[in-house]
Parts: sequence; C-alpha cells; structure tokens
Amino acid sequence: MTTVRVLSAGAAKELVRAIAGSDFEARTGARVDATFDAAGAVASAFEARPDTDLVILPDAMLEALASAGRVDRASIATLGNVATGVAIRDGDAAPRVDAADALRRALVAASALYCPDIERSTAGRHFLHVLQSLAIAEEAKPKLRAYANGATAMAALAREGPSGALGCTQATEILYTPGVTLVAPLPPPFALSTRYGLAVSTRATVPDLARELAAQLTSPANAALRRLGGFID
Repeated sequence: MTTVRVLSAGAAKELVRAIAGSDFEARTGARVDATFDAAGAVASAFEARPDTDLVILPDAMLEALASAGRVDRASIATLGNVATGVAIRDGDAAPRVDAADALRRALVAASALYCPDIERSTAGRHFLHVLQSLAIAEEAKPKLRAYANGATAMAALAREGPSGALGCTQATEILYTPGVTLVAPLPPPFALSTRYGLAVSTRATVPDLARELAAQLTSPANAALRRLGGFID
C-alpha cells in the first residue's frame, strides 16, 4: 500500500488522524503515516527525513522552508489559528485565569505546572516567557514539569498530575487529550495565537497524494472539524 508520510506539529494531531481515518484511505488506496512532535523538533526532523511528503508547522517556519526550497511555496495553505491555554485535570476546580493578576495567583497556587519543551516548542517557550513576565519563573522552577511536546505533557498531567496541578499548551492539544479540561486561553497581555499551515515537500515521493491530503485538511467542508479540534479561522 502506498504511504503518505506526514510530519506535523502536535497542534494538528487530532485533525490529521480524523481526516486520515475517514475516507482518505478508501478513496485513494493510500495510508497516512504521521509523526507528531513540538514544532522545533518537527522542523529538525523534516531536514533529516527526505521521504516526508507533507509538513504541518507554524506559518513562519513554513515560509523559512519555502525560502530554502524545501517545500513548494505554491502548496502552502492555512489550517487556522490555535490559542495557547490553561488546563486542569478532569474534576479539579478551575481557577480564574482571565486577567494577569488572576493568572499569577493561579500559577503560584498550582501544585505542579505541566508544559511542553521550553526551548523547542512554541507553547513551551511562550509559557516560560509568561512566568518570567509575571516574575515567578524562579519560584515556579521546582514544580515545572516539561515534556517533549504538549500532547505528552497533557497526558502526564491527566495520568499523574497531583490535585491542583495546571498545564499550559496549545488548546488543540488540551482538547484532544483525555483526562484534562481546557480552562481558558491565556489572557491579555499573554494571549498567544499561532497560525498553522501545511505544505508539500519538494522531495515528496507521492506529491499528488500529499496535495490530496492537504486539500482535505484545509477544505471548507471540514471547517467544523477544524473548529472542534481547536483551530480558529
């Protein structure tokens, strides 16, 4: 069976799986082999994996890849914007996080803080910036639980997080992880909305199938599916 190989930032995990698991395989006779990770890790992996057909990353990273001739600029298309938000374990009381002062109190009171990699992931770097801006980075360091990507961090929060723990990552990763609940997006001035898109690799082994998958992922017919997964137009 022909395989379409996808490298994707974790934000699009549920969307890719939903589309790949619908009628794509039945209609094309091809299977989707998708790998998901933090955006920085995906960008690095893309350089090392010439057999990748489709890549999903923040717009700025796709533009850099297009400028380097690694993706077909004409194939770049938008999936939508994804907010960075705060999560709790299912059943825990949701704190107020609707203003900077309330967010600071919630983070200080949290028993643990779960987040993606603070160097290689979009949401992780931003969360570190939030802690620094609120002047609680040093105070928060002993209870910081950073994982390779947001999906892994949220799974750990659901599985082992102590009562009163909080998570911070992109809303899509919170919404598709069983056992955690999205409290709210980060409030101003810390709100972060990341625009994601996709592109076909210039070294794609099955470029036509990659374009077909890209068309389904971005189709107006699947707008409700994207919104359900946390993408905002």
